[in-house]
Amino acid sequence: MDVGYIRVSSVDQNTDRQLDGVLVQKTFEEKVSGATLDRPRLQAAMDFCREGDTLHVHSIDRLARSMANLIEIVSTLNAKGVGVRFHKENMLFTGESNPMQTLMFNMLGAFAQFEREVIKERQREGIAKAKAKGVYKGRPKQVDDTAIRSLLASGVSFRKAAEQLNVSLSTVQRASKQLPV
Repeated sequence: MDVGYIRVSSVDQNTDRQLDGVLVQKTFEEKVSGATLDRPRLQAAMDFCREGDTLHVHSIDRLARSMANLIEIVSTLNAKGVGVRFHKENMLFTGESNPMQTLMFNMLGAFAQFEREVIKERQREGIAKAKAKGVYKGRPKQVDDTAIRSLLASGVSFRKAAEQLNVSLSTVQRASKQLPV
């Protein structure tokens, strides 16, 4: 079976150009960063694929932005007997030994990782400049610190307060530092 995997990083990006004209029986699509393996539709695609199937992906950077993740995904699929085809690079990985293909895979994967790291560096630089101008304040708080402090003052534990307010434990800890001693 031919299975498609389509990924873009953000909700406002368009997936239309990926796998355009490629015939697949089932497609898994998501709008999430490729920097992590915590991608529900990728996991679903990997679970769905069976021996003899081929997972079709537009390009290497659409599958992963980290060499380690890329190798893990392709190796896992190949171990199941699933081929992975990258259309932009015109490469098919089946687990068979092919030194030239392995070299190209590693080079292109390294470029995908490099590109991700450059994007993150530019983002950090932009945030630093915005902070220096007083423009960047970070993400808005989900819960006001006073709500957290009032729960803590009533004897609720840090973990219970985090659960009740649906925030992280570190958010509760930060708010607690502002409690009167």
